[in-house]
Amino acid sequence: MFSGIMEINQELNQAYVQEHPNIRIALVGNPNVGKSTVFNALTGMHQHTGNWPGKTVALASGTYVYGDQLHEMIDLPGTYSLLAHSREEQVTSDFICFEQCECCVVVCDSTCLQRNLNLVLQTLEITDRVVVVANLCDEAKKKQIEIDQKRLSEQLGSEVVMMSARSKQGLEELKEAIARCCAQSHQRKQVVIRYREELEEAISAICEVMGHSQIDHRFAAIKLLEGDMRFLEYVEHPRQCEEVIKKQKEYLRDLGIYDHLEDELAAAIAKRSAQISDACVTLKQANYYERDRRIDRIVTHKVWGLLLMLALLTLIFWITISGANIPSELLAKGFSLLEEQLNQWLLMLGVHEWLRALMMDGIYKTLTWVVAVMLPPMAIFFPLFTILEDFGYLPRIAFNLDGFFRKAKACGKQALTMSMGFGCNAVGVSGARIIDSPRERLIAILTNNFVPCNGRFPTLIAIITMFFAGMLAAPWNSFVSTLLLTATIVLGVLLTFWVSRLLSCTLLKGVPSGFTLELPPYRRPQFGKVIIRSIFDRTLFVLGRAISVAIPAGALLWLLANITVDGVTLLTMISSFLDPFARQLGLDGVILLAFILGFPANEIVVPIIIMTYLSSTHMLELNDLTLMKELLVANGWTWVTAICTMLFSLIHFPCATTLLTIRKETGSRKWTLVAFLLPTFIGMLVCFLVSHIALLWM
Repeated sequence: MFSGIMEINQELNQAYVQEHPNIRIALVGNPNVGKSTVFNALTGMHQHTGNWPGKTVALASGTYVYGDQLHEMIDLPGTYSLLAHSREEQVTSDFICFEQCECCVVVCDSTCLQRNLNLVLQTLEITDRVVVVANLCDEAKKKQIEIDQKRLSEQLGSEVVMMSARSKQGLEELKEAIARCCAQSHQRKQVVIRYREELEEAISAICEVMGHSQIDHRFAAIKLLEGDMRFLEYVEHPRQCEEVIKKQKEYLRDLGIYDHLEDELAAAIAKRSAQISDACVTLKQANYYERDRRIDRIVTHKVWGLLLMLALLTLIFWITISGANIPSELLAKGFSLLEEQLNQWLLMLGVHEWLRALMMDGIYKTLTWVVAVMLPPMAIFFPLFTILEDFGYLPRIAFNLDGFFRKAKACGKQALTMSMGFGCNAVGVSGARIIDSPRERLIAILTNNFVPCNGRFPTLIAIITMFFAGMLAAPWNSFVSTLLLTATIVLGVLLTFWVSRLLSCTLLKGVPSGFTLELPPYRRPQFGKVIIRSIFDRTLFVLGRAISVAIPAGALLWLLANITVDGVTLLTMISSFLDPFARQLGLDGVILLAFILGFPANEIVVPIIIMTYLSSTHMLELNDLTLMKELLVANGWTWVTAICTMLFSLIHFPCATTLLTIRKETGSRKWTLVAFLLPTFIGMLVCFLVSHIALLWM
């Protein structure tokens, strides 16, 4: 009994602790150093994402209990610098400067410590409460890189923890180091960076008149010299400080330093990083990175790199196409059996026939069709895509395509958001946050729809197989289908370049900005974590959004197919009304109506076409492509119709999920409307030209 009371008390104490966090930790690091792995290892499942109070910036946070205290960890955006030119740099530096933070954990890559020390030194300019994590120690050991932990700690004046976050090696040591760091009193241990003499004099002059300040004097002085006047709010004598700043700027400008102030700061930091690295890091194998360089000579080659990229893209699509067929059929059969049971239950409950038909023939069939068609390809494509990301290949794609995007006056990072769009355009739109320039971010958002998502693959694959590859025997039919699908996607990529250039010269004029791109070392992917992350973070997320818009779409579709006027359904009436215009595009009214009704989810385009041609009151699917082709040909389809339908599937308005994401990301109705109209107009123009040129030849 006594032990039971003890357990209850412990549970109550833990619950109280979890509801009353009293220690806040900022997690900082360069991209691709394992920062997220450290965050997940510490916080486990106690994570959530929310807006930074008073701002619209979403930050991931999590908690863990150590001793009798709850530690809240804020995962700040990955960044290479705190000079605050990009959105990530601004968010990270502002959080460390202006938010209450008991400890700042800076995660570094042990295999390239010198480059990572730049961020460590800049963080130490802001706060003395820093714990440095030398992560990926296992990889450093394989490459025979030794780090003198004690000497590195002495050089930085901060505690250093050696860690391998993947295997949770060093996790307890990190918790202990954070606790010690939070317990210490605020005091500047040492100045870790020394700038040139004239610049140091200017910094000291500003520090002398600052008086009391909540922000570290040296860092505040540097930011004030750069022109960030927000720091005046935190000094005791703002007017005097402003006068001194003005004098020091003139002094540095006369010396020819101020116009190159950022270069001076960066050079001093880089020099100090090199000194510390030389003193603390030993390379037993000087050419440890030679393997990666040999691979990169091919992967990032101007010709072979692009060919390899196309080959990998083709392989991924072939695996997706071949692997998704069987699970899609199994899901369809399973949903069919469940439909029979649900129908019986609804009959037993006495549900009105009209309502039962709406629920089962409308909502249920649409919903299950979307799930059966979307889930298997996404469950295959997203893990493959994440494996390439984990392996370190995706930054190489951005490197290979950077030149093309620069010619289009856009950002090379758009290559990454474009790649995300292959799985889901909504995910690609959200991924545009990695682009620093607002102009280039908007270009990436507006053009992401030109690459087909998983929802458009079924339509493209079905048409290619029926009209262009169906006459071939296996396995050549799958191979030819994959090649034609890849060619269609390459066309979408070329359109992305062209439209990006068009926007850069018209609505969104500007000069392409440069960006820092790290080519991380090649790593063996963690297949278990890749599968879990891709399923929960991407597949189920996208599927959930598609389901939410497919339910009302199914209801609307059923109503249009069942409400009649003078014996003619609304579905037939609308398609007949659209037919003259659609014929000019190489389509017909049924096809155009199917795309319009497929606005909530592109997966239902083909079933709507079949249902309308057969004059059925509910959604149908012909699993036999031969029968489907006979139906289409009987309703006037030719190879021109097939090509125009493929082109319009590739180039038309975004789905509802993507448009909602665009509205959220841009916060603008105007740009959301542009995102809808731009691909629609281009798609209609392309179909019009193709159909009329084809008519001249026929």
